[in-house]
Amino acid sequence: MPVTTGKRADAQRNVAAILDAAAACLARDPDASVSDIAAAAGVGRVTLYGHFGSRTELLDAAFVRAVTRAHDALDAVDLTGDAREALARLVASSWKVIDESRMLLVAAQRALPPERIRELHENPMRRVRSLLERGRAAGVFRFDLTADWLVAVFYTVVHGAADEIGAGRLAPEAAADAITATLLAAFTPPGRPVPG
Repeated sequence: MPVTTGKRADAQRNVAAILDAAAACLARDPDASVSDIAAAAGVGRVTLYGHFGSRTELLDAAFVRAVTRAHDALDAVDLTGDAREALARLVASSWKVIDESRMLLVAAQRALPPERIRELHENPMRRVRSLLERGRAAGVFRFDLTADWLVAVFYTVVHGAADEIGAGRLAPEAAADAITATLLAAFTPPGRPVPG
């Protein structure tokens, strides 16, 4: 029994090391190979393939872990009170998480079907939808457009900002304010002043 437990612990350490290496390698190069990831993890390709049957399976697991960690981190964000202020707090916390996993998303989009990417974003987007619905009920967010569209706008603006940071056209320290201003302008009901 102790030998089995030791092997299980080793396997868990290997999986964690492989996923850490995948996140690091793919952050630098979304086309990083299995060999690159195995070398960075300090394991052989045979060991990597023993845990993940293909590069696509590895990418899926790395992306699942990144999205889960992001979702868990954002659980700590206070979304009570005025929906516009809560939106600003959510943006301030979420854009950094998204920026950190930007290249992993690029790699996932190249290897995974679009419906899988959408499926993995369901929990984080549920948080956004809930906040938008609350703001719509309070009359501070627009209700002439569907909630699905407003969620898509949130997702697109935050990911767009991460791309702009990566391209050097948006300073990281300016991102939260730029994203919040853009979203508040998009979400404010027609004819109402946009909060400054």
